[in-house]
Amino acid sequence: MAAEEREERGGREEQVRPQGFELGTDGPKVLVVGIDGSDTSVRAAAYAVGLARRQNSRLVFLYVKSFGGTVGVSAASAAMIAGTHDELAQQFARNIREYMGELGKHDWEFRTVRGDVFTELARTADEVRADGVLVGASTQAGHRIAGSVAVRLVRAGRWPVTVVP
Repeated sequence: MAAEEREERGGREEQVRPQGFELGTDGPKVLVVGIDGSDTSVRAAAYAVGLARRQNSRLVFLYVKSFGGTVGVSAASAAMIAGTHDELAQQFARNIREYMGELGKHDWEFRTVRGDVFTELARTADEVRADGVLVGASTQAGHRIAGSVAVRLVRAGRWPVTVVP
């Protein structure tokens, strides 16, 4: 057992515990990153990779195939949109696989889901017990009024949210 030390503070003596090497970490263990191919989501992914590398965190990249704003489109148009989403998901998966492979051994996964972006990010973060969610800042002017995915995630208050510009 390590020798105890005493320190005087404000006229009274207090026991001081020795400061040894701590094996644990206080950083995040699981991070969820929303990606959609925008410049800000690519920056969010890059930031998350750096954070995960330094903290030895698991990364969950999530691409949500969102069909918002497609009400009333023809079946052919809907099929074309779905095909585009599938192609994007495959490209994102390839890019992430290549990039993460260059970094060496690291715990990560890429998921693709269909639905509302906020709902699916929240569901995934809850499912994997995320310690943080990272997203790119919205570049659409209307989101300043109606609220972006990032704002909705922050308002949910269930995880720390990092919004990368």
